[in-house]
Amino acid sequence: MATLTKKQKTLAELDSEKLYTVDEALATLREHKAKFDETVEVAMNLGVDPRHADQMVRGMVSLPGGTGKDVKVAVFARGDNAEKALAAGADKVGAEDLMEDMQNGNLDYDRVIATPDMMGVVGRLGKVLGPKGLMPNPKLGTVTPNVEQAVKDAKGGQVEFRVEKQGIIHSGIGKLSFKDEDLKKNFEALTQAIVKAKPSGAKGKYVRKVSVTSTMGPGLKIDLSEVEGA
Repeated sequence: MATLTKKQKTLAELDSEKLYTVDEALATLREHKAKFDETVEVAMNLGVDPRHADQMVRGMVSLPGGTGKDVKVAVFARGDNAEKALAAGADKVGAEDLMEDMQNGNLDYDRVIATPDMMGVVGRLGKVLGPKGLMPNPKLGTVTPNVEQAVKDAKGGQVEFRVEKQGIIHSGIGKLSFKDEDLKKNFEALTQAIVKAKPSGAKGKYVRKVSVTSTMGPGLKIDLSEVEGA
């Protein structure tokens, strides 16, 4: 039998059933931190079955403390809008040329934004962007005439959340090097956005479990009283 490392032993000693406040969870993650700047992630188990359209949970939220991540943004736009997108910090801007580039497999982007008049071009990329969750969508604000603001939002801490098949949403809320107050603000912004996005088809208890973890750290259950409206 393999012997446990010192870190594995200390993690194994944590009470897996204990309910933490957000403050306690962050302090515990810091006690067990790795030698690199880990990402702090929230997992929310929801009482939904996303196979049904009226139980899908998806949206955007701006994290006030930022994400600590360099977000790569591609924008489909022409003329003035293309210039505004570049000025706002987009990594790549184009039209048919960008479509061909993506068809050739160049898809190293975290967000794809398009002006409404470009959707005829973008529509041809459904099979390429769809599976990666990158298809521009008016409901998420990624199909918009105001590409300048959309790029700034994407670069400035806006994240997308989307429920997975098992009814769970995973989302990063920053780095362990962030101040506690920034991670707490981000936790509150994310969980509140998910609570507000409760779909019409959700039956029974909506927020069933919330946990916080770091890249190499333990998963810690959060007391649901910490999540307003849960």
